[in-house]
Amino acid sequence: MDEQIRKLLKRFAKVEELLGQADVLADQKQYRELAQEHSYLAEVKDYWQRYESLNKQLEENQQFLKTEKDPEFLQVVRQEIPALEAKIATTLQELASLLIPPDPRDSRNLILEIRAGTGGDEAALFVGDCVRMYKQYADKKGWKYELLSCAESEKGGFKEYVMVFSGHNVYRLMQYEAGTHRVQRVPKTEAQGRVHTSAVTVAVLLEPDEQEKVVLDEKELKIDTYRSSGAGGQHVNTTDSAIRITHIPTGTVVTCQEERSQHKNKEKAMRLLIAKIADEKRLKAEKEMASLRSTQVGTGDRSERIRTYNFPQNRITDHRIELTLYKLNLIMDGQLDELTEPLVAHFYQEKLAAVGDRSL
Repeated sequence: MDEQIRKLLKRFAKVEELLGQADVLADQKQYRELAQEHSYLAEVKDYWQRYESLNKQLEENQQFLKTEKDPEFLQVVRQEIPALEAKIATTLQELASLLIPPDPRDSRNLILEIRAGTGGDEAALFVGDCVRMYKQYADKKGWKYELLSCAESEKGGFKEYVMVFSGHNVYRLMQYEAGTHRVQRVPKTEAQGRVHTSAVTVAVLLEPDEQEKVVLDEKELKIDTYRSSGAGGQHVNTTDSAIRITHIPTGTVVTCQEERSQHKNKEKAMRLLIAKIADEKRLKAEKEMASLRSTQVGTGDRSERIRTYNFPQNRITDHRIELTLYKLNLIMDGQLDELTEPLVAHFYQEKLAAVGDRSL
């Protein structure tokens, strides 16, 4: 890691020099690329300086234990050492995650779809819990989110919930949430206190940029309007403002009824439809290129059970990396970094290994 850091810091100095040159300032494309790289390298430098400072403090405290005689001062030093060691471990983990090279897609907008699977009303309630969890994670990260579409359940929660996330490293950290999330807990409606198992599915779609934008032929779209409705008669609209769009060649269907304006609902539905078709196109291309299963990680395979949330034991397990944490309550409050960052590191190593295997 030390050698890698030294190379990056050397590159940081070079990028700063380039950003001050007139020819770079005149070339907007090159300037944007260098500015993005500078932002990343500055973050690496900040974390490295923090790591070195904490290590220096720890060394000084350990030296004090050998040389100081004042019992009160020694007591303070002994109390500080475990806290410093914890901060060093956390900073090292964050630094290791940061050293994974940036991907051009890291900060691209994504569309997150959460749908109730097996478990009926309990699954719908868990969709609501997941929506809250991801929104709180976004708040901690400084990301923005926007509701695209949702369908409420009769007993609370949602049959489905679709939203857009945007912000720094949003796709980098959220791409591996795609899959089946299984929940084990006692439902509120369970009188005998028995634990039930239900599931929700999560899909992560990149919102297409200008280069990937899918142009849809209006002749291939079937657009239906209908009167929107909500659970228990809530949010009922008296006009036919809800929109359902079917892409006839692929059979892809999207709906939106969140806005009172038919025009706005159509606009949101088209965003979702374009993202879905672009995602399928991207998946098809990746599968055609892949010769190994490991090269397909992170492509949105939604058939696998990726995670189990066990509420009675306050336990969460990510089965892909065999990571178990006994802090489900904190995870559900949006403290997801202990899951997302190890996943980024794991799948990066998987991809490196796959590239190495193909080169043999």
